[in-house]
Amino acid sequence: MLSNLLKFTLGIFLAIAILLGSGLAAALYFINRTAIPPAKPVFSNDTPAVKPQAPKVSDAKAKTTPKPAASASPSPTATPTESPQPLPPGAYRGVVTWPQGLSLRSEPEQDATRVGGVGVNQKIVILEESQDKAWQKIRLESGEEGWVKAGNTQKVEE
Repeated sequence: MLSNLLKFTLGIFLAIAILLGSGLAAALYFINRTAIPPAKPVFSNDTPAVKPQAPKVSDAKAKTTPKPAASASPSPTATPTESPQPLPPGAYRGVVTWPQGLSLRSEPEQDATRVGGVGVNQKIVILEESQDKAWQKIRLESGEEGWVKAGNTQKVEE
């Protein structure tokens, strides 16, 4: 009798342990599956990361197109080098380091109107910082200006 009672209680505890263990394993599996962030969405108004290439000329058209005669002594042409735009006093160049990019705001406030965005590793010019050092006013290469959260950019040496 005592042996049967011992077997019964041991069986109950073993069943509870198996149920708890399998439930915990299933919960950890699903938690880990949902912890992976999704890929960053691409919108139609985003600037493309890869510049579109010019269309290639087909071989048939290339064979029929006359080629200009090569001159005996080609003269090199000077290509104008693009000098960087001078920075305002106190401004410096930088890049965005936040992996998801930053929201460009009209004012140095979280509730301010969003006027654009800046992608990761995009080159910017940091113009100034807010008085509380929590926001930075930046200028994009396109000339657009706005405010971003401080600490998400890094100064770049020229």
